[in-house]
Amino acid sequence: MALLMEHQFRQLPADRQVETRPFLDAVSYLPTFFDCLGPTIFAPIKSDICGNITKIKAVYDTNPGRHKTLQMLLEAEKEMHGGDWPKVGATLELMWLKRCLRFIQVFLQSLVDGEKDSSNPNLIRVNITKAYDVALKRYHGWFVQQLFKAALYAAPYKTDFLKALSKGRDVKEEECLEKIRKFLINFSATVDAVYDMFCRMNADLDYKV
Repeated sequence: MALLMEHQFRQLPADRQVETRPFLDAVSYLPTFFDCLGPTIFAPIKSDICGNITKIKAVYDTNPGRHKTLQMLLEAEKEMHGGDWPKVGATLELMWLKRCLRFIQVFLQSLVDGEKDSSNPNLIRVNITKAYDVALKRYHGWFVQQLFKAALYAAPYKTDFLKALSKGRDVKEEECLEKIRKFLINFSATVDAVYDMFCRMNADLDYKV
């Protein structure tokens, strides 16, 4: 759990604007989350997230003042790219990044809600499957969906996942889950705010990969 708690997301202001720099700082630690799920099987998702973050940061760094919030960044790109927006730039990268963040959000929420396989409660396939179905499945073609199904069988046991999340320390399950609940407060608020922003700006795309 130390992996998440050491890099908390900021509490959002009343207007729910997400500041770009603190957001990028916080998400930059999340790729290692997928090492806890399986460093080999989930390597493609980890690689995608790293690429998304790098490209968003490169755009942010061109004009930090103009890109102070994620909404300001999207608005600047909409003005710059015209008819090609939102299929380009940091907007496209953030679109895919937010889906991976939603995957993490739904997966962790499912864990703390106690959803499990009644025949083998130490498996986390139920939680991973729910997260995938909610956040990513609709954007993946048949081949990628089959790769995910294969990855499920390599997923760790819940006890091993929680230990990895705690950087190898032995912790009580309920203690770990309570820390996840605390992490989810600002993390979920941030992910929801990014989704709402994309909906409000009509910036989402619905194609498959």
